[in-house]
Amino acid sequence: MRRSFILNTVTLMCIFFISKNIHSQDLHYSQFYNSPQNINPALTGVFNGDHRYMVSMRDQWRFVPVPWFTMSGAYDRKLYALKGDQHFLGIGGSLNHDRQGDSKLNLTSLNVNGAYHRILNANHVISAGLTLGLASRGFNNTLLTWDKQWDGEAFNSALPTGESYSNLERVNFLETGLGVNYRYQKAKRTYADIGASALHLLKPNSAFYNNDVANLPRRVTLSVTGQVQLTGFLDIQVHALHQIQGPYNETIFGGLGKIYISEKKGKEIQLHAGLGYRTAQSFIPTIAVQYNNIYAGLSYDVDTNNFNDIVNSNKGGPEIHVRYIIANVRPMREAKVCPIY
Repeated sequence: MRRSFILNTVTLMCIFFISKNIHSQDLHYSQFYNSPQNINPALTGVFNGDHRYMVSMRDQWRFVPVPWFTMSGAYDRKLYALKGDQHFLGIGGSLNHDRQGDSKLNLTSLNVNGAYHRILNANHVISAGLTLGLASRGFNNTLLTWDKQWDGEAFNSALPTGESYSNLERVNFLETGLGVNYRYQKAKRTYADIGASALHLLKPNSAFYNNDVANLPRRVTLSVTGQVQLTGFLDIQVHALHQIQGPYNETIFGGLGKIYISEKKGKEIQLHAGLGYRTAQSFIPTIAVQYNNIYAGLSYDVDTNNFNDIVNSNKGGPEIHVRYIIANVRPMREAKVCPIY
């Protein structure tokens, strides 16, 4: 029993020190290009279609066993509410839930995103976006064990914890963000997006005690996604992202090959395969399939960092994204000219 307790203590200490280095880290997806509203509000409405629905899930470190689970749902659409064909709006919303650790430390946010898109000409579009939302962070104290509950021989849950937390701690705060994006669109299958955004503009206080101050540092994100049509049945996508938040920073980059198996109307099929790399020493093999307007992508982080040396494992975590796009059929007199193919 004592050996087991010591082993659990060492494991928790390892997790604690790792967590101290990433305590201010927001949710992050390896397939960041499949979660555009979480990266940059200026990407709201930038897609081929009129309505876009997306669901994302990430599950990592389950082998510790202190899993880190993230899930998101998002919707956005184009809105032609402005006069003229030189601009349009994008509006949308996203719901995120992030849960980690034995105490179920969680962050839930509901954000509304809006973007203005200015069409300079058939090949160039500039965009600016805004995020407003509410976030709630909390944990369950009853799921934790404390050193004062060790009676010298075994863990005793009947002993007082010596802590002043209530059973369920929670704090709510306002979420704000801004972003800009530039799109170059040469053709339907050849384009590039270059953007920058900042989240937690007001640096909200996320402390659980009223008298404490723990302001969330701003998260600055730089992202690039580009695609080039090589042949009639093959495209190459490259993507890169760099995020800075307080002492934390990370870079992800990679690429995908997109094979067009069938381009027959009503039976369009694409197969995507590629590899990415996260500077936290993770390789990210990725596969995806698209049938007409339905897309599903799967990746798996293969961690090779020191944390895996501690727990004697090279496992990472799976990540899944599902997307569905609806394109409205409008009468000719209502058709809009838009280079976002």
